[in-house]
Amino acid sequence: MSNFDDMKLAVEALSGGKNTVLFDDIGMPSIMVILPKMISNALITGATETTHPGFILNNVEKEKVALSKYHNIIVNSRAYSLPMQDPKASLTWQAAMDACRKKGEGWGLTPFSLWGAVALWCKKNGTMPHGNNNYGNDVTYTHERGVCSYKEGGKTARTATGSGPATWYHDHTPFGIADLNGNVWDWCAGMRLVNGEIQIIPYANCMSATCDMSEGSTEWKAIKADGSLVTPGTDGTLKYDIVSGKVTLCTTITSQADSGRGGTFESMALASGVTAPQILKELALFPADSSGYEGDYFYVNNGAAERFPIRGGNWNNGANAGVFYTNLYNPRSNSNTNIGFRSALRLCRTWRCISQGIAPGA
Repeated sequence: MSNFDDMKLAVEALSGGKNTVLFDDIGMPSIMVILPKMISNALITGATETTHPGFILNNVEKEKVALSKYHNIIVNSRAYSLPMQDPKASLTWQAAMDACRKKGEGWGLTPFSLWGAVALWCKKNGTMPHGNNNYGNDVTYTHERGVCSYKEGGKTARTATGSGPATWYHDHTPFGIADLNGNVWDWCAGMRLVNGEIQIIPYANCMSATCDMSEGSTEWKAIKADGSLVTPGTDGTLKYDIVSGKVTLCTTITSQADSGRGGTFESMALASGVTAPQILKELALFPADSSGYEGDYFYVNNGAAERFPIRGGNWNNGANAGVFYTNLYNPRSNSNTNIGFRSALRLCRTWRCISQGIAPGA
């Protein structure tokens, strides 16, 4: 048995199967969190009893998905999830996507939809993660600190992956997903804003190796108020407006500007006569209820041709950072020392831990 197999068995045993070690096409390891399929009405009061979109790929429901436990690093052009590393930052959306897909079949950049499922799970279970949102510590729980891995202006900026306390994980245990609040933003795949119109790659289809997310791709779909997916530019699709200082879900924009504007996620509003369909709540693009989001922010540019999402916040966002913070200000070409990423892997239906006798598959 290789040392990596020993590592895999140890990680699975210590976590009770919640974590595992998965290998790319050159046999190099990443520590991953196994997420069982989630049902929407278990996450959102009043939702239908249907599988959350983050677990649907090309109309096939996935029983489990693996998400990087840590912000990724890049070694030999491939992404890896490993503890106590300085997160890879200063890379464009395309560079992040390429580093994930280069790992082999089944690997991809975190789907926007899957992040939404995790965020809703945290809120439902009372484990909204703390994190590095105040130069190395949590702005509210100031005694909680991570290990500095990068400084800016003489202050702690990035902290080493997984170096914070258990509350910095999505389930408030060491076996959860680390650093979803602050540290560095996460690029996500499968969603964009185009001149204020909300567009998605349906469900988790962005995990397909052949999914085309280029600017002119026909795989992008807009959303109507009844939740149906239609060709972008269709009359009556959902958009973001700014009304009385609030991000407002609408079908007709009254205040469009190529600039960043926003407010707290829970303060988002509905234009007269507009309802928020379930899919927007599932993706955490509109609040499922009116409270409990702990000041997490929502920031948009509704006057630019294409804006891609980063989620979670960074080391200096303070109380605005968090698992529900979505920033739709940046083009896909942006890079910054405070923007990172993490990879995900779709799993075959028969995947089990090694200790259960069946090898992993993609």
